[in-house]
Formats: sequence, structure tokens, C-alpha cells
Amino acid sequence: MKKHALIVSLVIVLGLSPGAAAWAAGARQEAADESLFREAKLLVFDKSWRAALDKLDELIERFPSSPLAGQALFYRGECLEGIGGREKEALRAYKNYIRLGDAKAGLVEESEGSIVDLALVLYEKGDAAALKDIEDRLEHGNKVVRYYAAYKLSFVADKRTAAKAAPVLSKIVETEKDPELLDRARIALLRVAPESLKAVETRRRPQAAPQTARTLHIRIRGAGQKEPAFSINIPFALADLALSALDEDDKAALRKKGYDVNRIITEMAKSKESILRIVGDDGGVFEIWID
Repeated sequence: MKKHALIVSLVIVLGLSPGAAAWAAGARQEAADESLFREAKLLVFDKSWRAALDKLDELIERFPSSPLAGQALFYRGECLEGIGGREKEALRAYKNYIRLGDAKAGLVEESEGSIVDLALVLYEKGDAAALKDIEDRLEHGNKVVRYYAAYKLSFVADKRTAAKAAPVLSKIVETEKDPELLDRARIALLRVAPESLKAVETRRRPQAAPQTARTLHIRIRGAGQKEPAFSINIPFALADLALSALDEDDKAALRKKGYDVNRIITEMAKSKESILRIVGDDGGVFEIWID
């Protein structure tokens, strides 16, 4: 700041040309927008969302041609997302940022992930059309964005919509090597298309003989329901993943009745017991068997 002030003073004192005066004015503006941007980022770091938003809005309004105005859009999205209840505005800010020609690759990737998160929040609040933002990213050129969109879509309550994530999730299981990424994709695929997981695991292990492999079956039915609320048939080797996909409330209810699901499967595998059937206090039925 002192350097810029000195330059401006010299221009005035020495009576330099209009071009030099214009350059000095530009230097003064650069100092002002940089200062605003720095202050805003510090506030974002401290999660002082509203104060940061005020600084960013001031920067965009006063210096729309500043090279920092574009990045301000990204951080504006972060602030609106952090404040809560302003998801549509945040979504718009992120979308505006990724359309910029000079958008930074790292911030674009973060923006895409935030768009997916916000779209899911809006859907859960009743905006069914918001899911299009997630579905559109199932074919994104960036595989990180594509994978994340598929993973988040797997949580959607509507099974037909959630199943749209299956091709991407299957591709992850079939081609990726990172253990954490694989497990997340497998669990997500269990939620939306258990049979797809069985098929893709067979392709990953062609030496295995599917007809001799043992299969784990889990069924959960609500009281008075004919159709299961949860149903999985997968190779026994994937039993741990099946357990991960179970609802925590179901696990807790079983533990209250003295049943530990992990131990049950281990003991059934050893004894080759055909089926275990547990009826809950609410009349719901939990069945598990291996064949």
C-alpha cells in the first residue's frame, strides 16, 4: 500500500503525463481490489460467511473488471452455502464461476462438487428438478466429478433415479484400484443395483466359478409388508460390504434383541445353518441366509 501511495504522490508532484496518471490510478485500484479479496478470504477461512460475503459483493460491484472478480464468484458460492438456506443462490454463483474462461481447474472441480451437494440438498427439500444437475454430471469429462455425482445420486430415495448411477459405479468397481474408492463405489452400488455389483465382481475375478460361490441373502420387511424394504443377494465374499449398506437403525434394533450381525454371519458360515429369521417388536422381519 505504501508503494502505491508513493507512486501516486510522485505523479501529482511531478505533473506527469495523463498516461502516467492513468497508470497510477490503475495501481491504486489494484491495491484496493487485492485488499478486499485478501480480507474476504481471511473471513472465509474463519467461516465468517456474512462478513466475507459483504466484502466479495463490494469487490464485484466496485471492480467488475478486476481479475479477482471471477474468483470472488467462487468464494461467494462458499459463503452462501455456509450461511444456509440460500442454496439456489450458491448454486448460481458456482455455475457462473465455472463458465468463466479464466476459471482455475482446481476451483472448477470444487465448484462441480458443491453443485452436486447443493442439488441433493434442494432435492431433499422438495425440488425434484434439482436432480438434473447431478444426473448431467454422470457424463462429465472430469472423472472425479463423474464419480462424485454417481456416489451422491446413490443416496436418492427414488430407486429408479438412484439406479442411473449404476453404470458409473460399476465402471469404478471394474477399473479403479484405490481401495477406499472401490469400497465406496461397491457400497453405493449395493444400494442401487446389487445384481450389478455381483456381475462386475465376476468380471473382475474371471477365474472364480460363479456356480460354486456361496451367496449371502439379506431381507428386511416392515410389519405387514409383502415386499422387502431392503433386499440383497451377493457373493458371500462381499458380506462386509452388505453389512455396511444396512441401515444403522436396523443394526441397533438387532443389537437390542441380543443379535450382532457380524457374529451371526460368521457363525452361519461355519455351521452352514440355512436361515436366521428375527421378528422385531414392531412386527418387522429380518432374514439372513447363506447358500
